[in-house]
Amino acid sequence: MEFSVKQLFDKVAQDYDVQRKQLIPCFDDFYGMALDLMESPLDSPRILDLGAGTGLLSGLVLQKYPNARLTLIDMSDQMLEGARRRFADANQVQYVVGDYSKYDFTSSYDMIISSLSIHHLTHADKKKVFDSVHQLLEPGGRFINADQVQGRTPDTDTYYRQRWLDAIHQSGLSEEAISASIERRKVDINATLEDQLVWLEEAGFRVADCMYKYLDFAVFYAQK
Repeated sequence: MEFSVKQLFDKVAQDYDVQRKQLIPCFDDFYGMALDLMESPLDSPRILDLGAGTGLLSGLVLQKYPNARLTLIDMSDQMLEGARRRFADANQVQYVVGDYSKYDFTSSYDMIISSLSIHHLTHADKKKVFDSVHQLLEPGGRFINADQVQGRTPDTDTYYRQRWLDAIHQSGLSEEAISASIERRKVDINATLEDQLVWLEEAGFRVADCMYKYLDFAVFYAQK
């Protein structure tokens, strides 16, 4: 499964940023809320971006905290190449090619962020990642995860999918790009909103909540 996810994202790396806004009907609110939640009392917070891809989310946080020290991890070196280009002038960004669900991190962080990545993991690996995130965060540290969620019923999921298909067909994307996106979503392993909040609490977070939801797009917030 991991290999197929990596293959799919290697293939789309060059076009990923351009297409993302068209593939996420609620793009501005979704990423806007994630960015709003990225609060730190520090001028130079240490931030880890899980499944960072081309660095879109890290790019937003760097605008908010220009002195942030960022670590971007992704299993696709092709995607990270996009991030290296994006942050060519920033010397405080580090890159790790690897699987963050198995990686042995040695630092602690003030904030851990992620977007549209954790839903590719099995539920058991999601739980492990939430445990790991809690351990890696400094006391008071925040975890912001903008991701996809499963509906509470099959009917809900069917509705989510139809609304998404309607939106992307009206977005101006080519049929080829639409087909590739539908193909990529076949490897999704979405978990329900409720389950993920329980897993965050079980990991030890004193605060865990959903701060934004539009159909199957949700922004989670947790604080240690």
